Amino acid sequence: AVREGEHVFGVAHVFASFNDTFIHVTDLSGRETLVRITGGMKVKADRDESSPYAAMLASQDVATRCKELGITALHIKLRATGGNKTKTPGPGAQSALRALARSGMKIGRIEDVTPVPTDSTRRKGGRRGRRL
Repeated sequence: AVREGEHVFGVAHVFASFNDTFIHVTDLSGRETLVRITGGMKVKADRDESSPYAAMLASQDVATRCKELGITALHIKLRATGGNKTKTPGPGAQSALRALARSGMKIGRIEDVTPVPTDSTRRKGGRRGRRL
């Protein structure tokens, strides 16, 4: 029961770490998963899981599946590893977003939901830190 010209929104949770990129589309409440595709599902070599190319392929898959389900627009929740690790999104984030937009999905709000500690647990690396 969707009127013409009205967008049906889903939420795309994009988790871009340095080892993989997850594109996970849920309904607006976030309770029901509609489609979840990772970079690792698209490429064979382990080192390519987090690559922009894998993220792009994953986004295209997600977009086609969303269209089948009748979702025309996505709010985006972008997330990096966070916590006491890096708060910079991985290499796949940019291209995942671009691919979603290019494949004809309308983009609604974009939000950064990286978990930021208000006083963290101890970071790995030991007393003297990571020595390069």
